[in-house]
Amino acid sequence: NEGGWRIIVAIADVAWYVRHNDDLDRAARERGNSAYFPDRVVPMLPEKLSNDLCSLRPGEDRACLAADMRINATGNLLSHRFMRGLMRSAARLTYDQVQAARDGATDDKTRPLMARVIEPLFGAYASLAKARDNRGTLDLDIPERQVLFREDGWIDRIVPRARYDSHRLIEEFMIAANVAAAEALYAKEAPVMYRVHEQPSMSDVEMLRESLAALGFKLARAGTLRPSHFAGLLAQAAKTDKLQIVSDLILRAQSKAVYSPDEKGHFGLALRRYCHFTSPIRRYADLVVHRTIERLVRREKTNKSEYEKLEGLAKHLSTTERNSVDA
Repeated sequence: NEGGWRIIVAIADVAWYVRHNDDLDRAARERGNSAYFPDRVVPMLPEKLSNDLCSLRPGEDRACLAADMRINATGNLLSHRFMRGLMRSAARLTYDQVQAARDGATDDKTRPLMARVIEPLFGAYASLAKARDNRGTLDLDIPERQVLFREDGWIDRIVPRARYDSHRLIEEFMIAANVAAAEALYAKEAPVMYRVHEQPSMSDVEMLRESLAALGFKLARAGTLRPSHFAGLLAQAAKTDKLQIVSDLILRAQSKAVYSPDEKGHFGLALRRYCHFTSPIRRYADLVVHRTIERLVRREKTNKSEYEKLEGLAKHLSTTERNSVDA
């Protein structure tokens, strides 16, 4: 695999602790996901799990489900397999820490890890970024805002949250693992809780086309619309002072991503099939995917009748996600 990489993404084995239809499971299913607010989190699962048993703490053995992937030099997934095991994290590194090390400002923790950990991580990320560019994904990269509070609970100020290549690195690794999970389940004809993002509706595209035309930009006809067309518009807008408004208009025109047992692809990521695998501690959909993968790891057969159960669950989880966003 000349120029390629082997990537292992290990995720806490939440399914070991949260068994199907037990009290923990029913409560998690009802919540659907963790809800994030500026000053607190309402967790899907108790802190004893989210912050302890299912937290991959440095120097401690933790149960995990891992995606073992091989990609080539241009970031294409060559092979993948899933395995259960124990992992012991060597260090907890922050995004700021890793980015600083990458930029030449190492510290006592990152200095010994540069050659054998941090540089290879960025090498694999560069390959995955090539694949992303080649697919022509929709990369809006909207700035995230951080709300800072005073001690008395009132808002002090709202500031842009830093956005580094270290953030993008982890995002690309997570996307690769999610793709591997979807492909593994699809290959075994197992029921899948897909993460679906359909292309924008005709009416939304027409409204977007008119708005863009008023700003001096031309959008391709709806029948041939691909994420790369939006990427091209963003590249044009980046050369002007209109990037923010063009980004906002494109974002508003997009369909909402939902959960579904039907394979409809992910328009924004330009992927044929996609599911959520990497956050079972805060998304119930990921926990469903973990359980199905673990059955495959144990070489147990999956039942196609489970598809019907996923339909109602997918609608419920899409609703709980919207509720959290609204809140």
